[in-house]
Order: sequence, then C-alpha cells, then structure tokens
Amino acid sequence: MPNSTEASADPPSSGLLRVIDAEANRATEGLRVVEDYVRFILCDGHLTELAKQLRHELTAALKPFSAADRLAARQSDDDVGAMLAAPPGSARGEPADVAAASFKRIQQALRSLEEYSKIDNAPLAALLEHLRFRVYTLERAVGITADSLARLADARLYVLVDGRHSEAEFAERAKSLVSAGVHIVQLRDKRLSDRQLLSRARRLREITRETKTLFIMNDRPDLAVLSRADGVHVGQDELTVGDARAIIGPKALIGVSTHSIEQARQAVLDGANYIGVGPTFPSATKQFYAFTGLDLIRQVAAEIALPAFAIGGIAHENLPQVQSAGINRIAVTAAVTEAADPAAAAAELISILCSKTAGRGRNDSGERQNSVLGTP
Repeated sequence: MPNSTEASADPPSSGLLRVIDAEANRATEGLRVVEDYVRFILCDGHLTELAKQLRHELTAALKPFSAADRLAARQSDDDVGAMLAAPPGSARGEPADVAAASFKRIQQALRSLEEYSKIDNAPLAALLEHLRFRVYTLERAVGITADSLARLADARLYVLVDGRHSEAEFAERAKSLVSAGVHIVQLRDKRLSDRQLLSRARRLREITRETKTLFIMNDRPDLAVLSRADGVHVGQDELTVGDARAIIGPKALIGVSTHSIEQARQAVLDGANYIGVGPTFPSATKQFYAFTGLDLIRQVAAEIALPAFAIGGIAHENLPQVQSAGINRIAVTAAVTEAADPAAAAAELISILCSKTAGRGRNDSGERQNSVLGTP
C-alpha cells in the first residue's frame, strides 16, 4: 500500500483497493451529508467550515490511491453488499436523524480505512485515526448545538441577580422576575459565604421549580449540583466546560463567557450549551478594561448557531443596536435590577425581544440566512 506522500513499488491488491474505494466514498459522502445539515439546517458557518475541512483533508490523505486505480478495481454491479436490504428502522424521522446516522457511517468508514492502512502504511493509519477523533468532536458539537437550540428556543431575556441584603429580599426579587416571565435567572454573588450562597440557590430553585424560568448558577458547578440548578455559567478563568461537565452531569446546561470569535468557536467545540458574548457596552454593575462592542456580535451572529446572549451594558435604549447586529438574546443586570420597577422593566424587554414585528436577530432559534456558502 502506498504511503501518504509517494506510490509504493508494490501496488495494493484489487480487493484492498475496493476496500479503500468503498470506505473513502462512504466517509466523504457522509461528511457531505453532515456538511449540508450544519450549513442548511443549523445555518452554522463555523461547523460547516469544519465539516468541509475534514472532507478535504480526507480526500488529500487518500490522494496516492489514484482515481484511475480505484475505478478499475470497483465492482459495484456484483458487490455482495449492494444486494443486502436496508435494516428495519433505517427510515429518518427528521434532519437531525440524517446527520446522526451519517456521523456513524463516517466513523465506521474511517476506522476501516485506518485498520487496512496498518498493513503497510502506519503514517496514513495514524492520520486517519486523528481525523476520526476530530469527527467525534464535530459530532458532539453538532449534537449539542441542535439540542441547545431546541432547549433554549424561547429563551431571550437572561437576568443576573445577586443575593440582595437578605434571603427574604432575594426571594421577593426572584419571584417578581419569574412572574414577569424572565426566561433565565443567574445567581451571581461574590460577597456571600458558600453557605449563604447555597441557601439563596436552593431558594431560587424552589421559586423557579414548575415554571418556565431556568435557574443558572454562576461559576460554581458544585453549588449548582447541590441546589439542583438547571445549569452553571463559567468564565474564561473558571473551570473548563469539560471539568464543569464532569461535576454537573450530562443533562445540565453549561454557559461560557466569550470575548472573541476564537473563544466562541472553542466553546462550541468544548460542548457548551450557550455562550455569553461581550462586553458590548460600558456596564453599571461590572468594570471591564476593554469592550468587544457590536463587532463581536456581528461575527458570532454570522457563523455561530449555538444560542448566544449579548451582555454588557445592554438596556432598552441600545437594544435595537444589538438586534441589528444579529443577536436577539440578551443578558442584563442593571437594566432590570436597578430599575424602579424590575418586573416591569423585564416585561418590557421581553416584549421587545419577542415581538413579531421587531427585527429578529440572526443568532436566534436557528432561523438564519446562511452567510457562509464557501466552495464545494
């Protein structure tokens, strides 16, 4: 078998070429199906580029096996596998099922190519193994993106609250936000002791239970587990998504603060369920040394389908700028908690974000125009 850079003196047998041809076709066809899913269904430019890159790299890796030799060895008409009926249950219920089945075909094909390459081409086998593991990562990112879009389809307003001066005052504030219809409430307080913070968290869980409001714990996956929160939010300096997932489990939501398009892309590959994007404007509640502004919002909206919440100094007055930049989900603190009537302020923001007449952000519920067509 030839290596990845030059032809072998002893060409592969016809049977081995048939294996290479069949599995190469299977893998590249599967990658094209996945690419179409993330491009046209999820409208995710980042994942589309990754799928396309994998397809092109696989084609390049197998280039030493010339098209002429593969075609000469091909025997489609009398391939015993072509006569086998499709197994029961092979019908696809929805686009996500098509992508899921294609991922399995890709992985199986790459494994077969890898194993047969081990006969006399260890470098190619190692390259194919690397590609296979990248496919596993892409599969996770695609699956979590689709699942997160469904779970957070209606989530538009995300409010961060502190523990207030007493638990009674905190509970009153939380109840008012839930009654106003806030979609996500995050408990974030650096002042309270662990015991006080956990007590507030458990109270917030009681208030949000049996409602449509999700409860997210800031930074502390341990307290999120103890309080049975819906998820945890971490920053770039806190636990990684992987470490947080190990603590909080597979079903909980994990959000990540991102301050660049590179961090946003990495959060997708790490398995985050949503991202915070910012800081957008100067904030009355948190000090920042630099602001990503609307440019980062435009970048994320153009290529990331994972639910993204713009954060940092967003209020009623500048919300239209955020929406025009492409994101229709926001995370706020002062715009609600420091308003004369927090519940009314929250309700007003929800009305704007959910208005059918207002311009909807591109990073919304997956219903975006595709801006990354690229080359075939």
